[in-house]
Amino acid sequence: MILSNPFFLVLVTVCIFVAIRVALYKTGLVFLVKKWWRRFEDCFHVYQSFKVPELNESMQENHLYGKVTDYLNSLTSIEESDFTNLVTGKKPNEIVLKLDRNQTIEDDFLGAKVLWETGASTDSTSRSLVLKIRKADKRRILRPYLQHIHVVADELEQKKRDLRLFMNVEAPNRAWRAVPFTHPSTLETITMEADLKSKVKSDLESFLKARQYYHRLGRVWKRSFLLYGPSGTGKSSFVAAMANFLNYDVYDLDLSRVKDDSQLKTLLLQTTTKSVIVIEDLDRYLAEKSTGLSFSGISNFMDGLLNSCCAEERVMVFTMNSKDHVDPAFLRPGRIDVHIHFPLCDFGAFKNLATSYLGVKEHKLFSQVEEIFLNGSSLSPAEIGELMIANRNSPSRAIKSVITALQTDGDGRGIGMFGRRVGFDVGSRKSGDEMVEPGGVFCGEGAHTVRDFRKLYGFLRMKSNRSSHSQSFDAGSANRDG
Repeated sequence: MILSNPFFLVLVTVCIFVAIRVALYKTGLVFLVKKWWRRFEDCFHVYQSFKVPELNESMQENHLYGKVTDYLNSLTSIEESDFTNLVTGKKPNEIVLKLDRNQTIEDDFLGAKVLWETGASTDSTSRSLVLKIRKADKRRILRPYLQHIHVVADELEQKKRDLRLFMNVEAPNRAWRAVPFTHPSTLETITMEADLKSKVKSDLESFLKARQYYHRLGRVWKRSFLLYGPSGTGKSSFVAAMANFLNYDVYDLDLSRVKDDSQLKTLLLQTTTKSVIVIEDLDRYLAEKSTGLSFSGISNFMDGLLNSCCAEERVMVFTMNSKDHVDPAFLRPGRIDVHIHFPLCDFGAFKNLATSYLGVKEHKLFSQVEEIFLNGSSLSPAEIGELMIANRNSPSRAIKSVITALQTDGDGRGIGMFGRRVGFDVGSRKSGDEMVEPGGVFCGEGAHTVRDFRKLYGFLRMKSNRSSHSQSFDAGSANRDG
């Protein structure tokens, strides 16, 4: 009677299934079952093999072998291989999995299963890899799969290579001198508005994937940035963050060491792809012009014929304290793609610095700091950052030191910066200070919000308490005219 009970039969079936499953996973029999099933399944398919030797017929290194090896070592399925080598990586405490000989690793691409087998070549002196693809899938996936391996291997190589900083030197047979680039700045650590940081990151990510798009348009695959603002506002740190994000080398070009236009062209010719070319304080050099470089030589360096031939897969960055006195020809679209303004600190930037340097999001002294900023005082992020580093063990003392510095050194430095927060401008210059993106998005530097006008109004009222009525009227008129 018990055996005829349906509930009892279902219960017994479930218990047997659970017991078998536990036995398989606890004893490792599941892996044997999977292996036997793959072998049984392969009996019904015909595979075609492709051999990738470590050395070619001339006993030269086969670069494809290295790329395939890097690709296979990056697959998660390598952990399921019967035998895997553990080796140390380049980074501290890094352990990397490497395939051993006579092992098989499985990969999936476009819904098709492919197999890779490792082993020795016929001469037993070099290694080889064998790719096995089902004949039914060969025409559909072979070429795309090999292209996929190339792309992934190049990305892995780019990530693991050590970055370098190049500086132009005055040597007879040497244009650049290189040192390791170890700057710790990243897009996450720089102090910048979240919205602007997101735009910059999206722009750089889009650039990295746009090779075919640029070539389809008949344009050079490069991007040029103008960073402008007072000293100490984070322009150099932003360049380092860009280089670390892109994983590009940095070429720091000092124009004061360049004798003439010919030498400038030679320097450009000797730069490499995947690099950031930086010219700092371009406005100061154009004003002083202490060498034999011509203005046309600099402009041609930015977007001339040689630039179009030798600037592929590069990012060019120019920094200035101000672009007001620079010839607009240097700033036109094509020479400068993106304008980013780095102003002195306002209260919002101060709060970001306090969060990063002191770990403080709110403090009782913040209201006093905000009032001082509204009075027109300001400091650069570098000045405020140094004060916070020096007093990092006491947030209250650090904020008080910033207040003192704002009252003594920063008085009046923030006048006129209301409404001129960090800007991300793309496109061509229109009337006034407005910038219009190609897509029609308005990115005006002079676009004042209601909150900014309230700040300006409060600033004028505080000034009126310190001076006569006529002086206050003049100040208000000047700000309105500005």
